[in-house]
Amino acid sequence: MSAFGPQRIICLSTETCEVLYALGEQQRIVGISGFTVRPPQARKEKPKIGAFTSAKHDEVLALQPDLVLGYCDLQADIVADLARAGLEVHLFNQRSIAGILAMISTLGALVGAADRAAALVQELEGRMAAVAAQAAALPRRPRIYFEEWNEPLISGIGWVSELITLAGGDDCFSDLAALPRAKQRIITDPLEVVRRAPDIIIGSWCGKRFRPEQVVERDGWNQVPAVAQAQLFEIKSADILQPGIGALTDGLDQLAALIRQWALS
Repeated sequence: MSAFGPQRIICLSTETCEVLYALGEQQRIVGISGFTVRPPQARKEKPKIGAFTSAKHDEVLALQPDLVLGYCDLQADIVADLARAGLEVHLFNQRSIAGILAMISTLGALVGAADRAAALVQELEGRMAAVAAQAAALPRRPRIYFEEWNEPLISGIGWVSELITLAGGDDCFSDLAALPRAKQRIITDPLEVVRRAPDIIIGSWCGKRFRPEQVVERDGWNQVPAVAQAQLFEIKSADILQPGIGALTDGLDQLAALIRQWALS
């Protein structure tokens, strides 16, 4: 552990909290989002100072942080207000596998743990390479529709699409995956999913349980190969929709297992 850099850090999203724990620098964390789920012990050990899109400014200021870490445009107003209050802030905005690895490297540098961060990145890269090598040996590749939300239909974000490809599948909506905001990935015509004919449907409805029985009842979806073959599965949003270590490990492992099961059946 290092005395370099900020000593009192607030993590407004789960990814940076997870990375600091992985680097052995969790003693620096003085506050977390109430939506933090990784690692599980953080919820037991660290004060919660708000939700993902709202923070209790008085509680944040009372903790006297010397750095506040945020994520994406949804927290831009929060960190701007905290900056105006005189706090130092850093807003990450990773939307790809490369962005996740860069976030780890940057955070490691901020806390004087650049070597440990580099080792973690190397470990994750090696892990992903091993999954990709196994996927390359599969006899066939499934078309996959990843549903991030159901009302309206929203397809998967960039790193999810990349992980699908890495694990041996083809994202049916890869053309939308590069668009960073959820509303840009809305599928206005549900029959477009039918036309793209996914072999597997994976639901990860952020904040609520995936309901495959509702999916199969959608008009015209009985023609979808995934529906006809009962290939509808859930990956919890905590495992894949948060752009951190968990998506590159637990999320990827679950994708790879589902794809492998389909490819070898």
